Amino acid sequence: MSSVSQLAKRFREVLLDGLWIANTNFKDQLSDVTWQQAVTKIDSLNTIAMLTFHIDYYIAGIVNVFEGGDLEIKDKFSFDIPSIESQQQWEALLSKLWTDSERFAALLEQMPDSQLDEVFVDEKYGTYRRNIDGMIEHSYYHLGQITLIKKILKTYENRRSNF
Repeated sequence: MSSVSQLAKRFREVLLDGLWIANTNFKDQLSDVTWQQAVTKIDSLNTIAMLTFHIDYYIAGIVNVFEGGDLEIKDKFSFDIPSIESQQQWEALLSKLWTDSERFAALLEQMPDSQLDEVFVDEKYGTYRRNIDGMIEHSYYHLGQITLIKKILKTYENRRSNF
């Protein structure tokens, strides 16, 4: 299996369909989250919606580069999620994440292995490989947060229902 195929597989595992590393993935974890749960703030933690937007923001930004565009994303805007006030808006964000994730993986699969060691946009960002690995690692980091926030929300919901 080529390097780009392996990376695309690892990317899909964390976002769309894998169970190997964390025994779950974004799609699995977010499939039963309501919009109310997604926007519920717990102490100083980011909301599930904010983390979902944040991951998609970076995926979409890298997709733009894969498609020949500029790197237009900025860290300072990566949590600037538009207000979510309905299930439809939440589902639209999820749909965008799934579409962007599949586009990322498909474009990665079309990349020649030799491109992985080329400079990604600017030398300060390292290589394509470093950025793709970073996206996978970044996704697992936030997947863990989402999983924990869901557990906290369920605990709060169970306590409320017992009163």
